[in-house]
Amino acid sequence: MGLGKYLIIRLINALIVLSIVTLVVSALFVKVAEKDLQSRIQELVNAEYQSLTQRGRAPENVTAWQEERIAYYRHLYKLDKPYWWRVLYYAKRTITLDFGNTRVPIFGTERNVKNIIALALPRTILLFTSAQIIVIILGLLLGVKAAQMVGSVFDRALSILALVTTSIPMWWFGMMALLIFAFKLGWFPANSMPDPNLTGFAHVVDVVRRLVLPIFTIVFVLFGGWAWVTRNIMITTMQEDFIMAARAKGVPERKVIYGHALRAAAPPIVTMTIFSLLGSLGGAIITESVFNWPGMGRVYWIAIQTNEVNLVMGLTFISVALYLTGVIIADISYGFLDPRVRVGASARM
Repeated sequence: MGLGKYLIIRLINALIVLSIVTLVVSALFVKVAEKDLQSRIQELVNAEYQSLTQRGRAPENVTAWQEERIAYYRHLYKLDKPYWWRVLYYAKRTITLDFGNTRVPIFGTERNVKNIIALALPRTILLFTSAQIIVIILGLLLGVKAAQMVGSVFDRALSILALVTTSIPMWWFGMMALLIFAFKLGWFPANSMPDPNLTGFAHVVDVVRRLVLPIFTIVFVLFGGWAWVTRNIMITTMQEDFIMAARAKGVPERKVIYGHALRAAAPPIVTMTIFSLLGSLGGAIITESVFNWPGMGRVYWIAIQTNEVNLVMGLTFISVALYLTGVIIADISYGFLDPRVRVGASARM
């Protein structure tokens, strides 16, 4: 079976997984939001009654009026339908990319879930994906260098630094960075929201200044782990017979490292790279909250806090779809980087 058919099967598997995850999330959050909606309906009805009373238009039969208004809102929020019907209804809407609107505005006046995600996703890419790319480049360079110098001072220093930086909670380091560089020294702004009065080059400079502390925090906490893992993968690969044979043939050491060893070690590194980049698209709730960054993680937190089922469903669907896309891209990359994977996949088919 060829690579094309293999990819079609992987796509079908991804769609099945995406549908199952959407159904499970729908079943969970529809149930969670039910009590909140009932309380909200009661508050709305009470507010309407007080408004009518203040205007001297209070209904004669209060009980019948309240029952009528409650029935209206229950129909509006689909609470008059069975639980299983609502689960399937929200799952179907999400799969067809009809995420609907939120009950309260997000980012000022925006209530359309698609527009909210379209606003938050580029901001998260700007922050986390930029930081993740720096982490990957720095981790690869330092990890490969440490693998070449096993047991040296540089290798030991990198190992200790990786252990220390990886052990530091990102939210704590972010708060310390804010305290020292923003509040104490005043080198960078404490708030990550860009100044709306600036335009052109001044706006770009303002955004870059506000990105320095969050990106520095993410890179400092994550780069050590990347370097450490790359170092260990490269050391294992450099013990293989084909590396010894290349060195025995007199192949230059630089070509042995970057042309033979690094390519053989590429599959696990590519996996880490793809999932790190995709994971960065989802943002981080705590880090974005510390720096007041209006990205995907912060929107997720707002959606959970306010029981915005439509928004939670939309964010989860996009995140899962991105991860599944990453798995398929990783499968394709394996086939190009390691022919044994492609041959093995075809053999199983």
